[in-house]
Amino acid sequence: MIGRFITKIQDWADDRLRRLCGRITPGKRLAVLLTMVLFFGIASVYIFVSAIYDIGKNEGQRIEIEHIRMLELQRKDSINQLNYYDNGTDSREQE
Repeated sequence: MIGRFITKIQDWADDRLRRLCGRITPGKRLAVLLTMVLFFGIASVYIFVSAIYDIGKNEGQRIEIEHIRMLELQRKDSINQLNYYDNGTDSREQE
């Protein structure tokens, strides 16, 4: 069912685009095509060059490594809030 809906949308867009392009002259079609190729070409070159430029940009900075800290464990029993435990040690805290 979804496949048929997607096919309908594709066919509608294709017909609409063909009607729109059929109205303009071949010279204008060529101008539109060349403009789009030029725009997308410049955009792809810009993205490529900026990616190459950014490769070595952060190379001079050192990565600081932090040591793992111990987690603060919960001191209460989550089921019975009246009992307090010392996280596995033998001694229990008294109220």
